[in-house]
Amino acid sequence: MPIDLGTAVTAGASVFALVTPIRVATLIELAIARTLGRRAPADKCARVTRSTLAGLRAGSFSLHIDGRVIGDPDDVVVCSGGCATLRFFTHRPVITTIE
Repeated sequence: MPIDLGTAVTAGASVFALVTPIRVATLIELAIARTLGRRAPADKCARVTRSTLAGLRAGSFSLHIDGRVIGDPDDVVVCSGGCATLRFFTHRPVITTIE
């Protein structure tokens, strides 16, 4: 039975996290929690997670995890070295002006 990364990290068993598969949705949740910080309200984390997963499912953007293109939050990935690089790419050009 695989151990989830969140469980392994909170239990201090990081050696298991090196070889444990993790759902993409869980990885996104952990990344959002890390980005927003510990003091972020739980409802904000939930809203951002919900909208990010909905955007991924709708194809609003593409997600690359360690160079692998991911299209489904229910996919399972294995993170090498205990960490993963998540990159989000929009499918439409974003034009901004800097003044």
